[in-house]
Amino acid sequence: MNWSKKSNLLGEQKERISSDIPSQNIGKSMIENEQILKHIFQNCSDIQFHEMVIQGSTKLLFIYVDGMINADLIMTNVLRPLMYDGLPQGLGTLESISQICEKNLISILQTKKVSDIGDITEHILKGNIAILADGDDVALLGDVSKFETRSVQESSGEITLRGSRESFTEHLRTNTSLLRRILATPKLKMESLQLGTLTKTEIVVVYLEGIVSMSVLNEVRYRLSQIQIDGILESGYIEESIEETHYSPFSQLGNTERPDVVAAGLLEGKLAIITDGSPFALVAPITFWGGLQAPDDYYERFLFVNFSRWIRYIFIFFSVVSPSIYIALTNFHPEMVPPKLMITIAALREMSPFPSVIEVFLMELMFEGLREAGIRLPQQIGPLVTVAGALVIGEAAVRAGIISAPIVIVVSAAGIASFVIPRYRAGFPLRILRFPLLILSGAFGLLGLAIGIIAIITHLIHLSPFGTPYLEPVTPLIPRRLKDVLMRQPHKLSIQNKPDNGADHP
Repeated sequence: MNWSKKSNLLGEQKERISSDIPSQNIGKSMIENEQILKHIFQNCSDIQFHEMVIQGSTKLLFIYVDGMINADLIMTNVLRPLMYDGLPQGLGTLESISQICEKNLISILQTKKVSDIGDITEHILKGNIAILADGDDVALLGDVSKFETRSVQESSGEITLRGSRESFTEHLRTNTSLLRRILATPKLKMESLQLGTLTKTEIVVVYLEGIVSMSVLNEVRYRLSQIQIDGILESGYIEESIEETHYSPFSQLGNTERPDVVAAGLLEGKLAIITDGSPFALVAPITFWGGLQAPDDYYERFLFVNFSRWIRYIFIFFSVVSPSIYIALTNFHPEMVPPKLMITIAALREMSPFPSVIEVFLMELMFEGLREAGIRLPQQIGPLVTVAGALVIGEAAVRAGIISAPIVIVVSAAGIASFVIPRYRAGFPLRILRFPLLILSGAFGLLGLAIGIIAIITHLIHLSPFGTPYLEPVTPLIPRRLKDVLMRQPHKLSIQNKPDNGADHP
């Protein structure tokens, strides 16, 4: 962990950016305060300065960001009481901002008094209205923010046949409320902090008190506190900043846009990181097996789940090793292939100008390119282009004699089998690892494939994000939790076998 090195490299940049906003208190002269704030917000056309006079003597200055405030709320709860309704009888003369708070003249739920220029600037940029009075060295801040947000919709990347249809949005408090509605307990804790020198992005660490692993929680707190960066635009910035091994193809934090998946992880002793502006929540710690399980596995009857889970495992293994096995058998171990099948393969490959390894590489690259094209293209034409492209290119390559038909069948079958992985991110490392396995099997046959698989397993054994072994509960072996990896038992039995403290997961 080079946290101190990273902090030193970015320390000067952070100091330079922070120095743009003076750290000083406002004075009693409203004109001087206005000049200071106008200098800070120079060339910011969306920052509005509005002056008004109360009772013919008290001058007030309103500062807010146009487009980030609730104009109706300001008119009803701020301007109307001060300008039109007047002060209630017996309150005397309005002399200070403090009187506005003490006499409840502004009916806004969240208000506070601030005197520091930096704090005033930060709150204005987050959708607060600042009220400054001539002769008063305190500013009144009221939360009147209003942003256009996307409504809660069904997740497009984690589709299930049964279960909740809700997904996170880009609004932080909408996401926390979705979790609070599922876990209606005071044990659900949400710790808030800001990251990003310029963006000042709010993130929330969510966990269940008494269930979460305190060692993991403290480690996450420490790593988050060490992040020094100008901006956080998405939760992926945080993920790369706190993960241990950057060069491992396997994800060390889970990400999901489903509140029910996050709630299930919290009940298992995990924690979640929710980022303002991102619909994806990070979950830590995760294991290799968690990425191969779908929410449907816990919503459907256990017999259906166990059948589909084993089908999923078989197809995932097939998608990773089948091209390499084909290369190894046809090039190095033809005696292991039935003679009639080997003769057919040899006859079909007779006109091919490239070795089998090159053919598989070309087809794998083409398949990955078509998959990427299907993602980037508009939804209306993406699937059509992917399917049509695969059919046309594959058929044309076979007819032209560039690629043999068995190669097209093997690569297409492996690519289609990879789609059974329920989480898109979990399939990334398996797709990447197909290429080094191809190289090893093309160079050394089944021996090279075995070496590659052993190297992958060894890496997974040594991978331990946030102190949790990546292959747990297979290694280290935890028999009572192994059942949920191989097959899922009925919920009734799971509850009966659960320890009294509920800490079934670390």
